[in-house]
Amino acid sequence: MPDPLSQQAKIWIDGFPFDASTDMSVAAALISFDKMHTRRSVLGQPRFAVCGMGVCQECRVRINGRAHSLACQQYCRSGMVINTQNGGTL
Repeated sequence: MPDPLSQQAKIWIDGFPFDASTDMSVAAALISFDKMHTRRSVLGQPRFAVCGMGVCQECRVRINGRAHSLACQQYCRSGMVINTQNGGTL
């Protein structure tokens, strides 16, 4: 059952618009957007959320210009600009 308090949130992922929900984490929005990796390791391996609770730090993205934000710990808000390392500079 959808949350009656959730609202639509127009966000930007690597320069592309996406309609998310305010009860959705940024990590969930990235999955819905079919963006299954947020950055690359120093050896070039793709990385994405592993733990979903902020411990692993693998879901780091740039949110509204703030580097190393944890996608699993942020809820989507209208106007939010999310950049992954793969779509630009992290």
